[in-house]
Amino acid sequence: MNRRTGIVLFLLGIFVISSIISCTYRIVERAKMDMPESPAAVWKTTEAPKKVLKKITVAEIPADLLASKQNWTLVNLIDLALRNNPDTKASWYAARSAAADYGSKRGTYYPDATFDFNVLRLKGSAVGGQFNYTQTSYTPTLSIYWLVFDFGGREAEIQETRQALIAANYAHNAVIQQVILQVEQAYYSYLYAKALVEAEEINLKGTQANFDAAQQRFKAGVATIADVLQAKTAVSQAQLALDSARGQIQIIRGVLASAVGLPATTPYDIEDILPENISLDQTSASIEVLIDEAFARRPDLAELRARAVKSEAHIKNVKSKGLPLITASGSISRVFYENNPVRSNNYSGSLLFRVPVFTGFSQGYDEVKARADAEVLDAQLSKMEQEVVLQVWTSYYNLKTAEQRIRSSQDLLESAEKNHQVALERYKAGVGTFLDLLAAQSALENARAQHVLARTDWFLSLVQLAYDTGTLEISTDSKESGTALQTPQGGNQ
Repeated sequence: MNRRTGIVLFLLGIFVISSIISCTYRIVERAKMDMPESPAAVWKTTEAPKKVLKKITVAEIPADLLASKQNWTLVNLIDLALRNNPDTKASWYAARSAAADYGSKRGTYYPDATFDFNVLRLKGSAVGGQFNYTQTSYTPTLSIYWLVFDFGGREAEIQETRQALIAANYAHNAVIQQVILQVEQAYYSYLYAKALVEAEEINLKGTQANFDAAQQRFKAGVATIADVLQAKTAVSQAQLALDSARGQIQIIRGVLASAVGLPATTPYDIEDILPENISLDQTSASIEVLIDEAFARRPDLAELRARAVKSEAHIKNVKSKGLPLITASGSISRVFYENNPVRSNNYSGSLLFRVPVFTGFSQGYDEVKARADAEVLDAQLSKMEQEVVLQVWTSYYNLKTAEQRIRSSQDLLESAEKNHQVALERYKAGVGTFLDLLAAQSALENARAQHVLARTDWFLSLVQLAYDTGTLEISTDSKESGTALQTPQGGNQ
């Protein structure tokens, strides 16, 4: 190797090393660009979002609802929720995907057919290169492949996808019931907030009447300034409670809009009020009947049952992988030669019998895994059945308790109203103290709040029981908002 060659190789080596160092530096710098600069720094991207999420606008609300912003019913709200809620869309597309997968797997019943078209151009020579030739041929080929028999593996795989479709459909039904539950819970919470505001307004009027009575007695010289100040304090406290209740209405209104799938800023309102007179004893069925109904109608339970059946089919599918299979194939083709009228027809057919001999013990482990997965689902199904029983049991007695609370709170309210009226008259007549009047007023305010809460809890308990028994549906024939609830025994409330 001469001197010049050595210099060239030396320079080439320097160039290669420099390139490697440069690339390494760029990789490190690139990595720094993809992460925060320090543990205390916030990562910021300079790239534009690849996909801008669609914003829900009021334009997606039907025109008839936009025209009646102040009179939305429970049926309207649930209808909007089922249209706009992303959970229902996601579950519907998941069911659609499962249906497509089921249809795809059913295609294995039929043979596969493929068409190939081959163009071949050949150049060569003969007799030691004395003769050169060129030949071009065109070969269309139709091939068919068909799985004839595989000891039930194909049927098991199709059954897997069928059960997956059933599970996806039940999952969609479960999501629909969850959305309805969320909307109805938010709806009755909104009615509760409105009823509480009404109760606080009545309380404010009552404290104002007490204040007026204290002032009159003070001006008449038969009461002290302490009575007036205490009455004024009670008025301020009632006003504060009213302001808080009004603010809570706006919060729950936003929660209801969000449950429907609309922005919290959507302009709407509900004219419905929390019913005063409630027909109790709506659930006449026994707890055993309700539990049986839950086992028959709960979509989440049915979904898990379908997944358990799917796991059994998967065991059969895995077992078939270790068994022989028979396939058939055939093809037909014709060769066309350029500038040559001669044609060449070719036919082939085969019947293949394949027997798995050794798979590195994978087959045995796959079967063990499939059985274990099936046992997991069976255990989960047993656990869910126990949870369903507990949920129905709890909801049933919550409803029974709510029924009794309504009766008790009604009695409490009536006696508190009478007690307050007596205390006010006694104070005006000078035979009662202002402390007695304040105590009666406080008891009355508490009774009003308890009665509103008891009525709300009854509706929420009824909704929860309907959900836990799988009977939470909406009756579109209902003409009154708030009466669209389908109770477990099939009656409308």
